[in-house]
Amino acid sequence: MIQKMKRYQFLFEELVKRDFKKKYKRTVLGMAWSLLSPLLTLLVMRLVFTQFFGETMEHYTTYLFCGNLIFACFSESTGLGMTSLLENADIFSKVNVPKYLFLLSKSIQGLINFGLTLLVFFLFCILDGITFTWKFVLLLYPICCLVLFNIGVGLILSALFMFFRDIQYLWSVFTQLLMYMSAIFYTIDQYSYTVQCLFLVNPVYLFIRYFRKIVIEATIPTLWFHLLMLADVLIVLAIGCWMYKKYNHRFLYYI
Repeated sequence: MIQKMKRYQFLFEELVKRDFKKKYKRTVLGMAWSLLSPLLTLLVMRLVFTQFFGETMEHYTTYLFCGNLIFACFSESTGLGMTSLLENADIFSKVNVPKYLFLLSKSIQGLINFGLTLLVFFLFCILDGITFTWKFVLLLYPICCLVLFNIGVGLILSALFMFFRDIQYLWSVFTQLLMYMSAIFYTIDQYSYTVQCLFLVNPVYLFIRYFRKIVIEATIPTLWFHLLMLADVLIVLAIGCWMYKKYNHRFLYYI
């Protein structure tokens, strides 16, 4: 794959540039929306949920920011990845290129937006009185896992979208449901131990929980927590790669 990436490096770079120009075309603020969008969402969530869940919680806004930061990255990256194949059908129908390039270019776009928001997040942590420790370096682990997980989900969704256009509507409903199941604006402490364990089935919650452990609680998650996250990533990536390999030559018939 690395050799193919080098071979098609120029095409990949042009795809990334095109996607950015297309996204912010004819907008006044341009890339500033990458920062404003999650911040405005955070503001609305803080105004709505603080009186219900955050009155007795220390650093509640940071708690919200952690959840919104991770979920926004997941939602945006997978949403962009889902349509990556179909949007570039005019290219791979004429030229034999690795189809995962289109997905990876979308992933780069989502990753840059995530990186910009992450900088704002760290600045906000300073304002909120969060103490920075060496443990913050460990945030690289959930970030890498999140990026790879998004790529895996993107591979699956983009393949399914070629065959079933309805998947975009089903995914929209599913992400809304997933948002409420990821404990973004509430804690799971009030639930029984069994219910709390069920939250661990949700990979997005794992990423959010890892961030909160490091940033707010200043503790390192257990080894099995790390392994559980890694297992989720590897499973999703394996399924996505298998689907691309199996249906690679069939995509052309569903353009």
